[in-house]
Amino acid sequence: MARKLDQILVIDVEATCWEGNPPLGQTSEIIEIGLCVLDVPTLARAEQRTILVRPVGSTVSAYCTQLTTLTQADVDGGMPLTEACQVLVHEYQAPARLWASYGDYDRKQFERNCGEFDIPYPFGPTHLNVKTLAVVVYGWSREVGMSEALKRMRLPLEGTHHRGGDDAWNVAAILSRVLRSGRSGCV
Repeated sequence: MARKLDQILVIDVEATCWEGNPPLGQTSEIIEIGLCVLDVPTLARAEQRTILVRPVGSTVSAYCTQLTTLTQADVDGGMPLTEACQVLVHEYQAPARLWASYGDYDRKQFERNCGEFDIPYPFGPTHLNVKTLAVVVYGWSREVGMSEALKRMRLPLEGTHHRGGDDAWNVAAILSRVLRSGRSGCV
């Protein structure tokens, strides 16, 4: 499949989580996929989407609801991860596009869940770690969380932190700023 570099798919996932160890027999599963399409020629955020995912081997804890605002009833209305991955493949051509997230958590969570549930991985081989890229471009002494990066870049945190669609939107703003910085340094 030919690479398409006209858009970057910025992804943020939320997953089942607990304040301590997971209950016996449960494992962290993706429950929300946030997506923001970043248009490469303009570096504008072109689309924002949230896909709720119904977990099969875990439940949403009170801690998870407190963090994400998602409830078990919310995700019970979601689609299976297999279908959510097919949305990424068919509607966004994910295997052919560069995709990005803030750190490696999202990439690892997809790899883990796709492996655990025998689901074809929806993305191509190229993942862009926006957290590391920001450190390199701006010369920060260490990696920082998304909200701290927004503050350092004087960008607003839009929406609800720890909601996939809103976090993807904010990460895309960070990525856009970083790429603009890189373009302004070119001859």
